Amino acid sequence: MDPLDQKVNTEELETRVKEVYTDVAEKPKAAYHFEMGRGLAEKLGYPPEVLGRIPAEAIESFAGVGHHFDLAELKPGEHVLDLGSGSGTDIFAAALAVGPGGGVVGVDMTDRQLAKAERLRGEGNFTNVSLIKGYIESLPVADASFDVLISNGVINLSAEKPKVFAEARRVLKPGGRLAISDIVSSRPLSERIKSSAELWAACIGGAVPLWEYFRLIESADLTLIRYRSNPSYRFLTHDEVMEKYGIKSISLLAQKT
Repeated sequence: MDPLDQKVNTEELETRVKEVYTDVAEKPKAAYHFEMGRGLAEKLGYPPEVLGRIPAEAIESFAGVGHHFDLAELKPGEHVLDLGSGSGTDIFAAALAVGPGGGVVGVDMTDRQLAKAERLRGEGNFTNVSLIKGYIESLPVADASFDVLISNGVINLSAEKPKVFAEARRVLKPGGRLAISDIVSSRPLSERIKSSAELWAACIGGAVPLWEYFRLIESADLTLIRYRSNPSYRFLTHDEVMEKYGIKSISLLAQKT
């Protein structure tokens, strides 16, 4: 069976993902399937000096799965798009890297995440940041308009991953870079897991095998440059599922040629 033959109800999935990440924005101290906050960010490799310049409220809602800014190698003046920007940790980090001559756009489908990031953008005077509501499968931005796309633990949540990578290619400039972290597996998940909106929202049910993830990237005419596993990332629940299916975090760099 094709690993992309997911059985999850997409409407139920969207509703559950929005519920979970609304809570992440509003109740960062609550219990979740995954770690959150500054401790997680530092463990994944975010430099403390960068985190010190990002609004603390954004970092407390940080629920990323890896660090990929070293892979992205953002340069002053570049334009960056964040797929699933959440409460803003990565867009603010990117804004610091590209400087006032560059720009960062965050796309998210969850209203409360967008509202929180927008408030923090204003309070922190991040004038080179903008936020738009949208879906990563159908990005509301122009063709070939970004130097770099970033994303952190979000693409696994999509039931239409080929569309996500096709959109990534569409909006990247020639030579543009895709620097992301995400959750993958070592083998295809069971139908029971793939049909559970709850497990998808927990960043488990939407994981595809690593080789399939690479195939999706290459099928979108993006060239994989390098990748690495992130052994410091772990889930707080579902240990048996994690072990059985080899679910793990990776970071990677790909390029539009």
